[in-house]
Amino acid sequence: MAEAHSAVAFSFAITHEGFDINYDHEVLNLVLSSGVRSWKKRVARARNGIRNGVYPAHIQSLWLITAIALGLHFAGYQAPFNLTNKILVYLPSNTMNWQITACFLTALTVWLSICFTMRYTLKLLLMYKGWMYESRAPGSRVSLPTMLWVGVVRVLSSWNKPGLYSFQGSLPRLPLPSVHDTMTRYLRSVRPLLDDENYERMQGLANEFEQTIGKKLQRYLLLKSWTSTNYVSDWWEEYVYLRGRSPLCVNSNFYGTDAIFMNLTNVQSARAANVISLLLNFRRLIEHQELQPIMVQGMIPLCSWQYERTFNTVRVPGLETDRIVHYRDSNHIVVLHKGCYYKMLIYYKGRILRPCELQVQIKEILESKATPLEGEEQLAALTAWNRSKWAEARNTFFSYGPNHIALRTIESAAFVLSLDDEPFEFDLKRPELLDSFGKKLLHGNGYNRWFDKCFTVCVGNNGRVGFNAEHTWADAPVMGHLWEYIFGDDIEGYDETGNTKGIPEFTPPTPTRLHWDLKPCLPQIEEATICATKLINELDLRILVHQEYGKGFMKKCRLSPDAFIQMALQLAYYRDAGRFSLTYEASMTRLFREGRTETVRPCTIESSAWVKAMENPNTTNDERVELLKKACDRHQLGYQDAMCGKGIDRHLFCLYVVSKYLEVDSPFLNEVLSEPWRLSTSQTPHGQTPKMDLKKHPNCISAGGGFGPVADDGYGVSYIIAGENLIFFHISAKNTCPQTDVHRFSKNICQALADIRSMFEQHMKDHPKPAKSITNGVSK
Repeated sequence: MAEAHSAVAFSFAITHEGFDINYDHEVLNLVLSSGVRSWKKRVARARNGIRNGVYPAHIQSLWLITAIALGLHFAGYQAPFNLTNKILVYLPSNTMNWQITACFLTALTVWLSICFTMRYTLKLLLMYKGWMYESRAPGSRVSLPTMLWVGVVRVLSSWNKPGLYSFQGSLPRLPLPSVHDTMTRYLRSVRPLLDDENYERMQGLANEFEQTIGKKLQRYLLLKSWTSTNYVSDWWEEYVYLRGRSPLCVNSNFYGTDAIFMNLTNVQSARAANVISLLLNFRRLIEHQELQPIMVQGMIPLCSWQYERTFNTVRVPGLETDRIVHYRDSNHIVVLHKGCYYKMLIYYKGRILRPCELQVQIKEILESKATPLEGEEQLAALTAWNRSKWAEARNTFFSYGPNHIALRTIESAAFVLSLDDEPFEFDLKRPELLDSFGKKLLHGNGYNRWFDKCFTVCVGNNGRVGFNAEHTWADAPVMGHLWEYIFGDDIEGYDETGNTKGIPEFTPPTPTRLHWDLKPCLPQIEEATICATKLINELDLRILVHQEYGKGFMKKCRLSPDAFIQMALQLAYYRDAGRFSLTYEASMTRLFREGRTETVRPCTIESSAWVKAMENPNTTNDERVELLKKACDRHQLGYQDAMCGKGIDRHLFCLYVVSKYLEVDSPFLNEVLSEPWRLSTSQTPHGQTPKMDLKKHPNCISAGGGFGPVADDGYGVSYIIAGENLIFFHISAKNTCPQTDVHRFSKNICQALADIRSMFEQHMKDHPKPAKSITNGVSK
């Protein structure tokens, strides 16, 4: 129990000579500084809460209105509604001090009225979504209502510099669609997937649901939409994530890669230290609410709710349902190296350690000759195990003693850092290296990532980095924003030797080993390791680097880049599987408060018609181009509807949850919710922060990230449109399924993109734009 004694700040004993008191100055200083830091954060949170509560008004404007109220009163003029005199009636006397108090209360009343008027005006304006459907084609004109709306919103949103959560109170609630509208959209979405007989059967089920039980379920859901901030998000988090019993590894967690075209340093300790420092700076911006909220088109805010749990967060396993635990503060991270766990302090002597000081600590860990305790090296496999089995083991072996202390140290850490003893490599001539890079980040060896933690930063021994993130606490764009922030500042963080810049001001505290007693749970660790290894061996991952063209050519075709790629995926999947399949594309609903995601269904009547035309040799090139444009327009409309709260799947999901609460069986909902997503897709966003200057540093962009397949007989496809001539595809599938093959599918994607390009090039050749002739300086 030596580790328990070392954690005690002071102790005392009573002897025949009196009291014997022992205390540790360093530990007491740490406790004191932690308390001071905690109170500073509480004060900052209170100040930010007031600022956010009155946004878009300025807090300083209260003093201006107070000065005006005092001037009016003592100049003999009445305040609005004679408020000052009315307030004086209720004050003890009419002395100078009480008159000043009455003026201040009058100013406060007027100021709050103005604040809330501006706030709710902005909220009403943000309910308008007509701007989303405005044509973005060259030469098209914006409608007058949208132009007026833009002008007013721009004035209100730029009136005051917003904090991270300033817009939260002004964001509208997610609207609840009608059952009829959702049924109409659903039936249209499944038409290309069903033959006439099955479609008529599904129509009957949908109509029966709409006319009977659907009305009752909708009333309960309407009540929830009135009483909750967001009628989807809490149920989505609980039932889709926390109640899932499958391992997090591959099935839920996702990964992100390094900026693979740059090699900032080969020094592992330097890269790790710089990334840690940048992550802590990002955490400070979140805690102080100094991080600017993401604004669509520079004026329409997205919900920032998910940022709150970016750090100091863990998913704790439960027997039936997990729970998310967020710690308000953490002054340490946990480092995993060669199977050993270390607690590394990041806050010392009243400040966050600098990169050069963090590098000293990392070097100590890398140079350590320590060997893992029995069972310690494979310990993290428990987090890659079935959630109920992990919860049972946790309750049995980690609820007391040194295991409890060590586990709490990991779970309360800001994040986990894994110093891998192998390189993360990339070479365009050897694509298998990038595939291996992705697999190392997605699952590692099954026990060198703590999958429960908010995220694990992974650093290869050649200085390249990536991350593995738990999905419950936030969606991929939040981690994408954090990752972009790191790349924006990481470029200038190293000297000519590849080490961090600067000289340490003091010797930082030495990282300390976590102590375990794992002998009682060795059988559980061994079983979890076997399961994790099996899960890993069943997964194939292919990262495709497409350099033939990118968004530049797509825009030349006057098509949405996202719709363009989704149509290519539809064509590739049809050629791969010989049929159409229910397709999932993640869209965001963060235009609404506490919004997360909605599903876009790219397999539409229009997309299937175009795919069939591409496979029909009798179809002309012009017909194919026209059909593709219609398919992209329909996809774009579906994406816009999803972002505006007019999606299909989240509404049906919530109706299904209500039916389970009421113990009502619905054949329609049972069938809809059991349909497999054999093609699950997602676009990784970039350019969320102005810090990343791609014109100055064109290679400073991540290759994106990926996830495992949703269905055992399907594909998971993540893509990032990284530039004018660059697209990355992350394709995953189970190698145990004879119908799927990531290498075959990646070739089909390349061929689909090449065929679309040839189609448009032929179309442009057949229909050249008339050249502008200039005569005497006048364009004709």
